[in-house]
Amino acid sequence: MPHIETKPMLGLKSRKLISSLLFHIVSIVLGFLMIYPLLWLLASSFKSNSEIFINSFSLIPKVWDAASNYSSGWKGISGYSFGVFLGNSLIVAVVGTLGCVVSSLMAAYTFSRIRFRFSSFWFACVMVTLMIPGQVMVVPQYIIFRSIGVINTLIALVAPWFFGNAFFIFLMVQFFRGLPIELDEAAEIDGCSKVMTLIKIHLPLIAPAIATSSIFSFYWIWQDFFQPLIFMNNPGKFTMPLALNLFTDPNSYSNYGGMFAMSAVSLAPVVLVFILFQKYLVEGIATTGMKG
Repeated sequence: MPHIETKPMLGLKSRKLISSLLFHIVSIVLGFLMIYPLLWLLASSFKSNSEIFINSFSLIPKVWDAASNYSSGWKGISGYSFGVFLGNSLIVAVVGTLGCVVSSLMAAYTFSRIRFRFSSFWFACVMVTLMIPGQVMVVPQYIIFRSIGVINTLIALVAPWFFGNAFFIFLMVQFFRGLPIELDEAAEIDGCSKVMTLIKIHLPLIAPAIATSSIFSFYWIWQDFFQPLIFMNNPGKFTMPLALNLFTDPNSYSNYGGMFAMSAVSLAPVVLVFILFQKYLVEGIATTGMKG
């Protein structure tokens, strides 16, 4: 019988095993480093104020003070419970996300499916706005909102999102361009208007793009600190990011335990949204570059 060499095969298996082991070790270490700030936040919400920075590197509290932190944090500040701030954030995030996605969808449908003069030029103008920092628009927005009397109301935080977002428009345009034009022609033959074609034909097909836009929009509005800081001066109208800042006061007592506890609470809606729509988020991002 011919002699079969097994040493090279065993050496190959060993190299594959070592390579796989190193890959998993590096992945675990990098994953831990990425999630460490979140773990530190959760651990700090269980520690007392004095221990948070004294025992800062440890994730295991020496003295558990979770009940006091969460109860004091939920009581809020300035006479308002944290539930008020959380409710304001939910209203602004949900209504703002709805307005942003709908307006972006209508703009993307117009640019990709309706022929009009200088459409390419106007689409390029929309794309140019991606390079404009959002902070630049705050001053003219403030002047407009003050003139119509909506400063210090939630309308001032929601209204800017009802004019669409250039990134979401681009994302949806890419999806629309990947759909056969024959679908529109068939719907038109069946008597569908442009609006009915959008609702009945296109919406189910671009669901990943709509879900991706909704998730990003919700995240951006939920964590926005700058606009509430400029437009709001009544604590009862503060959103969650602005309210968290009230727990720290360099001139008096700072309730760091309550702040970290409510920070952990404020992460719950974000994590829930990500878990529910993760499939659509990955699909929308993965297929965007393949359209058009």
